[in-house]
Amino acid sequence: SFAQVLTESAKLAKQCLLVISLPASDTTGSPHTQTDDIEVGGERGRAALDRLRNAVGRVESSWRPASAEEGFEIVRRRLFEPLVEQAQFVARDSTAKAFVDLYQTQQQEFPAECRDSDYEKRLKAAYPIHPEVFDRLYNDWSTLVKFQRTRGVLRLMAAVIHSLWEKGDRGPMILPSHIPIDDPRVQFELTRYLSDNWVPVIEKDVDGPNSIPLRIDAETPNLGKYSACRRVARTVYLGSAPTAQAANKGLEDRRIKLGCVLPGESAAIFGDALRRLSTAATFFYQDSARYWYSTQPTVTKLAADRADQLKNNPDAVAEEVGKWLRTDLRKTGDFNRVHPLPRATGDVTDDRDARLVVFGIDQPHTKDATSPALAAAKEFLQNRGSAPRVYRNTLAFLAADKMRLQDLDEAIRRYLAWSSVVDEAEALDLTPHQQKQAVTQKESAKSAVEARLPETYQWLIVPTQANPQAGIEWQTFRLSGQDALAVRASKRLRNDELLIANFAASRLRLELDQIPLWRENHVAIQQLAEDFARYLYLPRLRDSGVLTDAIRSGLGLLTWEQDSFAYAESYDETTSRYRGLQMGKQVWVTDDSPTGLLVKPETAKSQLVVESPAAGSGIPQSPGGPSGVRPAPAPGGGGAPTQAQVPVSKRFHGSATLDPTRVGRDAGRIADEVVAHLSGILGAKVRVTLEIEAEIPSGVPDNVVRTVTENCRTLKFTDQGFEKE
Repeated sequence: SFAQVLTESAKLAKQCLLVISLPASDTTGSPHTQTDDIEVGGERGRAALDRLRNAVGRVESSWRPASAEEGFEIVRRRLFEPLVEQAQFVARDSTAKAFVDLYQTQQQEFPAECRDSDYEKRLKAAYPIHPEVFDRLYNDWSTLVKFQRTRGVLRLMAAVIHSLWEKGDRGPMILPSHIPIDDPRVQFELTRYLSDNWVPVIEKDVDGPNSIPLRIDAETPNLGKYSACRRVARTVYLGSAPTAQAANKGLEDRRIKLGCVLPGESAAIFGDALRRLSTAATFFYQDSARYWYSTQPTVTKLAADRADQLKNNPDAVAEEVGKWLRTDLRKTGDFNRVHPLPRATGDVTDDRDARLVVFGIDQPHTKDATSPALAAAKEFLQNRGSAPRVYRNTLAFLAADKMRLQDLDEAIRRYLAWSSVVDEAEALDLTPHQQKQAVTQKESAKSAVEARLPETYQWLIVPTQANPQAGIEWQTFRLSGQDALAVRASKRLRNDELLIANFAASRLRLELDQIPLWRENHVAIQQLAEDFARYLYLPRLRDSGVLTDAIRSGLGLLTWEQDSFAYAESYDETTSRYRGLQMGKQVWVTDDSPTGLLVKPETAKSQLVVESPAAGSGIPQSPGGPSGVRPAPAPGGGGAPTQAQVPVSKRFHGSATLDPTRVGRDAGRIADEVVAHLSGILGAKVRVTLEIEAEIPSGVPDNVVRTVTENCRTLKFTDQGFEKE
C-alpha cells in the first residue's frame, strides 16, 4: 500500500543519514582520514539511496496523471455504477450508434475524426459522457497550473452530474453544451482556476438569467426551441476559457457543433446561433472559423453602445431606412413610377399610369381602424396638394408592419453603428483583428437589414369600388417572396387582377357596355383613357398603352360585331356621320396620344348599310357603289340622310377672382373642375390667362420690385411692370 511504501522510504532515508554521519575508525579504534570517511560512508549511503530511489520511483509511476482515455474509466468508476444488465449495454450501444450516424450523415459539419471507426469505441468507453468533454478538460484545462487532471476532472464532473440529476435532465449523453454553467457549484469549479474577471463574462455572455444567449433564444423561437445560443455559449466557454492567453485561441465552428448537436437535430440551427451570438455578445471573439471568449470587451461593445445611442436619434434611422428603400425601389416592376416616402400629397403626381406610393416608418400599418398608413392612403387618394386628385385609379400603397418595425429599427441601428466603427478604425486605434471583426460585423448587419426590410414592408393597400354607386373599399394584402418590394407588389396586384398589364378586347367591350362608357353611340379614345385612370370601379391599367393594345387587337377581330367595336377618325355633327369608319381590320392607334373614336358596332353597321346598301350582304363594293356609279345625292343636297340639326355650344369663357392668400388652392380647383373637363374634349383648344392687379398705397420696396420683375421674366410673363404715380 501507499502507507507501507512511505514507511519503507522513511527507514531508508534514515539509514542514509546514519551511514553518512558514521565516524571513520579502524579496528584498533584509531581515527581514519577525512577521505577514507567519505569513501566508506559514500558506499553505504549510495546503496541506501538506490533502495530509496526504487521505492519512490514506484510511487511516482503509479501517480502519473491520467490520460483522456484513462479518465473515461476513472470518472465512470467513481461517479457511476457499473453496467451489469443487458438492457444497459444495449442502450449504450444504441446511443453511440445514433451519434456516429449523425456525424456520418452530416460529415461537413463535424471534425474529420468523428468519421473514424475508433470514435464509436470512444463513445462507448466514455458513456454517458461525450468524449469531447474529456478532450477539452484533459487537453485545455489541464494546461492551467492549478488544475489537477484527475482530481480536478472528478470534482467538476461530480458537480455537473449532480446538477443535471437534480434538474431531471434526460439527455442521451453529457455534451459540453449540457454543462450547467449557471449552477453556482459548477461555475465555481470552472472559475476557481481562472482570474476573477471571468465571472462577469459568464453572467453577461455565457449562462445566467440575464445573459445575452438566453435573451436571443427567447426572442427567436426557432433557436429557443433548442436553447441553441445557450448551448453554443457553454461549448465555446469550455473550450476557450483556459486557452485565452494561448497563441491559437478558441474552437473551430465544427468542433463547436460537435459539442452541441444531438441526434435528430440540424447543425444549421447551431450555426445560426453561433452567427447571432458573434454579432451580439460583448466578450465573444471571432477570427475566420474560430471563436472564443475573452475577459476584454470586443468592438462589439463599442458598436452596441453606439447602436443604443441611436435610439435618441430617430431621424438618422428614418433617413437610413429611406436610403435602403430608394435603392430597393429602383426596380419598379409593372409600375410606371414609384414614390418613396412622400412628405405631402403634392409629392405624388396626378398622371394616368399606375404608380406605387411607399410610406415611411412614421406611417405603419396595423390591422385596426386606426392604421396611420390607411389614413394617409385615404388622404393621398382624395387630394393632390390643395386640389382634388383626378386620376385616382392609378394608385396603390405600400406600408410597413408596425410590429416588424422594431426588428428593422434594431438592424438599421446596428448597421449604422458598425459602419461608424469601420469608418473610424484609425481614430479608435483598432488592432488589425478588430478592424477585420468590424468589417465582418458590418457585412453581417447589412445582410440583416436586407432580410428585414421586405419582412417589414409587407402591407399592400389598394382602393377598390364594386360599381359606380358603391362606396370605396380598402383591401390589404400581405406580400411575400424574394423579389424587390415594387416587383412583389405588382405581381400580387396582377395575380388578383387589380393591375392589368394585358387587356383583352372582349373585356374592354364588356366594360363599355356594362357601365356604360359610351357617350351615346361612340366614345373618344382619349376620353376612355381618362375614364380608366379616374374611376375605381374600372380595371386599373398599367398605363394607356395597355388600352391602346386592347383597342388595336379588338379592331382586328373578324367577330367585331359581337366582341369589339368599330373605329372612326372623327364624327361630323353636320352630317351625323363618322369619318374614316373602319371595322374588322388592323388600325394603328398610337400609345402616346391616342386619337380617334370607338363606335358601337350596330351604329357603325347602320352607317355602312346606308352608305353602301350591299355592304351588309358581304359583297365587295367599288368606290362608286354596286355598279361602279356613285349614288345620286338625296333631295336637299345632302350626301346622306341627316337628322334634324340642333345648335350646340362651341365656345366658353369665364373669369374668377381668387383669394390672394390661397391662389394655389383656388387655381388648382379651377384647373381640375373646369379646365380639365374642357381640355378633355377632342379637338378643344383651351387658353387660360392669369391676370394680376395689385395696388400698394405705401409703395413697393426696391427689393420686392427686383424680385417680382426677375421672377416674371423667369416665368415668361407676356406683360408685366410696375407703375409710378
